[in-house]
Amino acid sequence: MSDYTIIIGLEVHTQLKTESKLFCGCANEFNPEQPNTQTCPVCLGLPGALPVMNRHAFDLALKTGLALNCDIPLFTKWDRKQYYYPDLPKAYQISQFDLPFSENGHLEIAADDEDETPRRIGITRAHLEEDAGKNVHDESGRGGDSCVDLNRTGTPLLEIVSEPDLRSASEARRYLEDLRTLLLFLEVSDCNMQEGSLRCDANVNLHIHQPDGTKVATPIVELKNMNSFRNVELAIEYEVKRQFKEFRKTGLKLGDPGTFKSTRGWNADTNETFAQREKEDSADYRYFPDPDLIPVVLTQEEIEEVRSALPETPADRASRFQNTLGLSAYDASVIIGQGPDLTNYYEAVAAAAGDGKLAANWVTQDVLRDLNADERSVNEFSITADILGTLLKAIVAEKLTNKSAREVYGILRERAADGTQISADDAATLAAEREIVRDTGALTEAISAAIAARPDAVEDVRNGKLQAVGPMIGMIMKQVSGADPKMVREMLIKTIQES
Repeated sequence: MSDYTIIIGLEVHTQLKTESKLFCGCANEFNPEQPNTQTCPVCLGLPGALPVMNRHAFDLALKTGLALNCDIPLFTKWDRKQYYYPDLPKAYQISQFDLPFSENGHLEIAADDEDETPRRIGITRAHLEEDAGKNVHDESGRGGDSCVDLNRTGTPLLEIVSEPDLRSASEARRYLEDLRTLLLFLEVSDCNMQEGSLRCDANVNLHIHQPDGTKVATPIVELKNMNSFRNVELAIEYEVKRQFKEFRKTGLKLGDPGTFKSTRGWNADTNETFAQREKEDSADYRYFPDPDLIPVVLTQEEIEEVRSALPETPADRASRFQNTLGLSAYDASVIIGQGPDLTNYYEAVAAAAGDGKLAANWVTQDVLRDLNADERSVNEFSITADILGTLLKAIVAEKLTNKSAREVYGILRERAADGTQISADDAATLAAEREIVRDTGALTEAISAAIAARPDAVEDVRNGKLQAVGPMIGMIMKQVSGADPKMVREMLIKTIQES
């Protein structure tokens, strides 16, 4: 038995894809080059300015809550969360406290052990709130000014809070990856961590197993400043070790006098967490209903209308790919994990080619390799799904070898790079020029010549060393361009064994 059980809960903030902010008409877009230009009296909290809820943001939040299997109440309200930071001009944030838009949901993820049943991670709540601005500090060490950019103030955030059901850093990372994939397929957020549209805080503590069979809990620590899923995983791994070491040293546990929930930052340069401050609890925020906003009232019919329009979830899509297209769980996860654009591209290629497994091999190898090299999205890729599907269809019909297909693929890529417009017709023409030769007369003649030229290899084959046909196959392929290597091998071995 391990010395402790790891207890992890995640708080994920995702910025919703709306044209305007949550309570005003200012543009909701990433604009670091022109600070403080996307603001108005409402998001600046000027006297007399009144907020009005963005209905699209609410619809996206409702869509997400249903996809996360949450309960949707028919009555919810807005609350003011009181605190002061320089990037919060009103000195309060419009959020939700006791009546969130959705609660009591779950998300299933794969277990650490692939042979185990999937893990169901509870979702405490998913509620809307407005974002704060951004403090910009001079990190050069030369004593420069700290500035405040309020462009982000008031943008719509969906806060998704998990139950403390995660039991390892790898599980936490997998939960985040699956949640991000779901949000992308729902088209509610672009989930760009570099631009701050997906942010995560992790609450971590340990349940220490005592010799007498009891457990004691270490104080909860909230981890911040993690700008990638990998950093979330690394920060949790470090914090687990730090807390266990601290407990063995001091014996400090949750509930002891002077122990409070604290916040620690993550330093990606040193791979360590560092103390920041004690964490406030709900009483410190002095929540109360926002008097400027009316409650939100729904009907069950409205909820069911949104539920019926939900797209196929990534999990359901992965299952369909495995059951109907013959993909492995790994291939399905790789494709779907790239997001809806590549997934839709793959499906179109598979449909055109008539072979899901072959399409998956090409998409996960050739296409992903070239997309990464070109640093572009699949929507900008020169080899469209129609072009690749046409090429792979020739392989499926046994008119083209994989080797020849890759030659055609390379030619098409070069033409596109030179600015030439390419199409599926070009792929078909190039494939036809390299169509597999099935002229058995020409092959028989080339096989006879190869046998005559390599009597030593012929003798090895007769003695059971079938790999000796390799050099002879190469000779035959040079003589008969476009011949199918598989067909050549079968004919060659049969000729030797019958002679």
